[in-house]
Amino acid sequence: MDKVIYLIRHGQTEYNRKGVVQGSGIDAPLNEVGHMQAEAFYETYHNISFDHVYTSVLQRSIQSVKGFLDDGLPTTQLAGLNEINWGVKEGKVPTTEEHSYYNDIISGWQDGKLDVAIEGGESPLMVQERQKPALEHILSYPEQKQVLICMHGRAIRIFLCLMMNRDLRDMDQFKHTNLGLYLLHYHANEKRFEIIKENDQSHLPELPPSAREDKTDIK
Repeated sequence: MDKVIYLIRHGQTEYNRKGVVQGSGIDAPLNEVGHMQAEAFYETYHNISFDHVYTSVLQRSIQSVKGFLDDGLPTTQLAGLNEINWGVKEGKVPTTEEHSYYNDIISGWQDGKLDVAIEGGESPLMVQERQKPALEHILSYPEQKQVLICMHGRAIRIFLCLMMNRDLRDMDQFKHTNLGLYLLHYHANEKRFEIIKENDQSHLPELPPSAREDKTDIK
């Protein structure tokens, strides 16, 4: 059966605000703004009859959908939805030299060097390989017609390439902000996804400007 998928990025953390590298090796909680964003999303979408909620195993993802979980919606945590591991520099504010290193890696990904990982971390191909069984799991329950998924910035870009059958070199074309929404329709008969909304933030109009900021440029 067809599915409607609400795919969101987690709310803001202090690591986001301060520009600290944050991947799957950092299990940071939401900050005050992140909780505001989560509440704003809940207030806008709590009347949607979600059949299931999927998150990564990281607390910032779980906290971002707390309102729905408090309502008693069934939920599953999938490690395959975790953020990319950014390697040995996670938890640090990058120096100018490190920024150049990260940017060179990302430029290499855009040039097709998708098997290259940051030291101690994951490559885009590694992330997508662990995402494949997670997506198969989500699609294996036809009775779940409306699904909410909360995950992470770079992981969302890779996940959208998987869902849309796009070349991973194009992943940076998918924009994201904290608690931004991608709304997708899965056409089961054709086994294809259609993007209805892209990084929608219309549920966040009353939040302060800082709620729309994400100072981490490694993402």
